[in-house]
Amino acid sequence: MTEHNLLGIPETRLPEEPEVSRALEKAVGIDELEAIVAAHPSSSLAWAALAQAAANSERPITGYAYARVAYHRGLDSLRMAGWRGQGPILWSHEPNRGVLRALYLLRRAALDIGETAEVTRLTEFLRDADETAIAQIENENVPAEPAPTTEAFFIRGLD
Repeated sequence: MTEHNLLGIPETRLPEEPEVSRALEKAVGIDELEAIVAAHPSSSLAWAALAQAAANSERPITGYAYARVAYHRGLDSLRMAGWRGQGPILWSHEPNRGVLRALYLLRRAALDIGETAEVTRLTEFLRDADETAIAQIENENVPAEPAPTTEAFFIRGLD
């Protein structure tokens, strides 16, 4: 039992999706993401990638719809992995990231359309699953601090 898992409920660890991951690494654009989703319709990881791409468009309802499907596919995956509605779903286990990202994207899409009760519920869900998940997702694409500049110093002594 960890300090954050006071009930002692074992963490849920989803299986890897190597085919989906490989396809997503190569995907460029919504059309390719839709093809991946069509080939892997039960993958919350694929749906989350599609929701992410749609969220960056001018169609917030489309992004919300994709995120909602990603969320439900994620719940299906969690249940098949033994999750019973509570317990840790840790970001550190990479295959869990599709579900956590789906939760995050649905939360963000709900915020975009003003569904505040859903934002609150999903924020709590994410914090209960892994209290670091929101920060991990928000910091994914933040560039690291640039390396400090180096300067050459010459010290001249007396000859």
